Amino acid sequence: MTTKFRNILITGASGGIGAALAAKFAAPKVTLLLTGRDKKRLQNTADACHARQAEVHTATADVTDKATMEALIAEWDKNFPVDLVIANAGISKKGTEEDRESVENVLNVNLNGVINTVYPLIPAMKQRRTGHIAVMSSLAGFRGMPTAVSYSTSKNAVRALGDALRPELKEHGINVTVICPGFIRTPLTDENPFPMPFLMEPERAAARIARGLEKGKRRIAFPWQMALCSQIFACLPPVLTDSLLYRMAKRKRRRLSRKTDIKS
Repeated sequence: MTTKFRNILITGASGGIGAALAAKFAAPKVTLLLTGRDKKRLQNTADACHARQAEVHTATADVTDKATMEALIAEWDKNFPVDLVIANAGISKKGTEEDRESVENVLNVNLNGVINTVYPLIPAMKQRRTGHIAVMSSLAGFRGMPTAVSYSTSKNAVRALGDALRPELKEHGINVTVICPGFIRTPLTDENPFPMPFLMEPERAAARIARGLEKGKRRIAFPWQMALCSQIFACLPPVLTDSLLYRMAKRKRRRLSRKTDIKS
């Protein structure tokens, strides 16, 4: 595709939406700065982008490592001034029961990982008076969801972070986009024991995200049917939603239990 961005940093580029976004933006005269935790899969992403004649630099990095991320991003930005950063790296917890450790782990990756990716670039973008920041939230980020406590909490926080930064950075010429996708096909979602309406392939999701970023959209939420329902649901008072969420959680646990029994 033809893009207005020249130096693009994407975290979580080893697979899923991150890899699909890298491939979507890959083109001659575009420099891609890609991070991920899986070195082999990250190299596969880089090879696919090289094939599209993009310049690619990769680093096997953990977004929760603040010092490493600061040093890496400072070095990359010095050589390739970043005009678009997509803070995409994220995880979710398998199953329906979560202890404190698992909640803290998901929050560390999904929220602190975004902070460790975005904040090192803000001073340089302010100085250049240009830049675009995109943070990966989710449609699950409009409402706290039982059986997905850590994931929905972290994505709520990421959405709030992006929405708060947007007006704060506007006077410095920096755009901020919050990305809220629905269900995307990944190895993780393949294991979900519940229906996933409007399940989308990563490549299709990446195309939609890329179009929105090129247009400078403040929020990219899709598919529209689920986005509309999620935002309406978030506006309803708990007295109307709690009983429904309780029943949904109960059904989800039952399905997961049956799936576990079948595997056993």
